[in-house]
Amino acid sequence: MPFKKMLYKKAIVFSFLLIIFLFISACSSAPAVFREMDSEVEKSNYEAALDTIEREQKTLYSSNNAISLYLDRGLLQHYSGNYEASSNDLQYAERLIEASYTKSISEGFFSYIINDNTKEYPGEDFEDIYLNVFNALNYYNRGNMEGALVEIRKLSLSSGKLDMLARKYEYTDPNTGRSLNEMMERETGISEMPETKSVNFSNSALARYLGALFYQGIGNNDSARIEFDQVSRAFSTNSNIYSHPVPSGVEQARNVPEGQARLNIISFTGLAPVKQEVRVNHFLPFHHPVLAIASFKLPALIRRPSVITRIEVVVNQRRFNLELLEDMNAVIEETFNARYSNILLKTYIRTIVKYVAANIAVIETTRQQGQASALLVAIAARTALELSESADTRMSRFLPARAYIGGINLDPGTYSVIINYYQGSSIIAREEYNNVTVNPNRLNLLESVNLK
Repeated sequence: MPFKKMLYKKAIVFSFLLIIFLFISACSSAPAVFREMDSEVEKSNYEAALDTIEREQKTLYSSNNAISLYLDRGLLQHYSGNYEASSNDLQYAERLIEASYTKSISEGFFSYIINDNTKEYPGEDFEDIYLNVFNALNYYNRGNMEGALVEIRKLSLSSGKLDMLARKYEYTDPNTGRSLNEMMERETGISEMPETKSVNFSNSALARYLGALFYQGIGNNDSARIEFDQVSRAFSTNSNIYSHPVPSGVEQARNVPEGQARLNIISFTGLAPVKQEVRVNHFLPFHHPVLAIASFKLPALIRRPSVITRIEVVVNQRRFNLELLEDMNAVIEETFNARYSNILLKTYIRTIVKYVAANIAVIETTRQQGQASALLVAIAARTALELSESADTRMSRFLPARAYIGGINLDPGTYSVIINYYQGSSIIAREEYNNVTVNPNRLNLLESVNLK
C-alpha cells in the first residue's frame, strides 16, 4: 500500500509539472512569433507579416481571440494596399465586437468572475474606434466616398461610438441608484473596492478631419465646415489627449484658393502600445504567512517608441513638414483606462475570494493535521492560485502610434511626391509617388505609412 501511495504521489507531481510545462510553452511561443512580425512590420514588409499570420494562426490567436486576428489581418491588408480584403476583415471584427458587447450585457457582470483569458476577447474601445477610421480610408482608396463617410459617421454622429464611450462605463442600478462599486461591495461583502473610472475622450480630431475632407470631396461644403469646426473643438474639449497645437494644415485644407487644387497628405507612424502582464502585491491579514501576500496579475499598456522625429514632403522641389494631428498612443491609453478599472475590480474580487477559500482550507488542515500539513496545503494552494491567474494581454498589435497631416495648394496637374522620414538629421525611409494627379473640386488624399 505505501508503494502504491508513493507511485500515486509521483504521478500527481509529474502531472503537475507537465501542466506547468505545457502552460509555459503555450504562453512563450506566441510572443516570439509576434516579435518577428513586429520586426517585419517596422521594415514595411506587411505581406511577410500576413504570411506569418496565415502560417502561425493557431499559435498566435486562440479560438476565443478572433477579434485580434481580424483586426491584425485587416490593418496589415490596409498597409499593403489590399483595401477590399482589409474592409472585409475590419467589418467582421466590428461585428464580433458588437456581438461581444451585447453578450456581456445579457450575461451580466458576475458571470465573468473567472480568468478573463477563458472567455472570448471582447475587443478594446480604441480598436472599435480606429477600425472605422481605417475602413473609411479603405473605402476612399476604392473610390467609394459615401462608404467612407458611413464609417466616419459611426464615430461622429450623436449616439455614435465616441458619444457613447463616455457613458459606457458609468453604470448605476436603475432600481437602487447604486454604482457598480457599491453593488459589488454589497454582494461580496468586500470593502475598499478599487474605484472605477470614466473615459475623458469624446471627440477624435482624426475622425473629424477625415470627415471634413470626405464631405469636401462630394461637394457638401456645409457639412465639411461643421467637421472642420469639430477638429478645433476636439482639441479644446480633450486637452488631456491634444496637448499640441491644431495643425496649420487643417485651416489650409479648409480654405483652398480659387482656381487651385489641394493635395492632402496623411501619414501614420510608429506602433501603438501593447499589453504586458504586471504583478501587483497586496497584503492580506490571513492565518498563514504563505497566503499573507496576494499577487494580482493585471494587463498594462507598454509604449513602443518610434524612431521617427520628422516627416518631410517634397512636391516638385517645394518642401514642407507634416504636423501631428492625433497622438493615437494617448487615445489608446485614455480609452483603456475605464475598462482597466473594471478589469482591476474583477481581478481584485476573484483573487480575494480564492485566497479566502485557501485560507479556510489551511485553517482546517492546521486544526486536524497540524502545522506541517498546513504548510504543504498553503504552498499547494498558493501555487494553484498563481497558475489559475493570468492577465488578459490580447489586443491588436498593429495600430499606428501617431497620425500626421499636411498638404499643399497647387495648380491642377500631375506631380511627383517624395515623403522623407527622419530620425534626427538622417533620412531613414523614403517613399516616392510618381504621376500623382491633383484635380480641382475633388479630394486628393495621399496616405503614407511607416511604422518604425
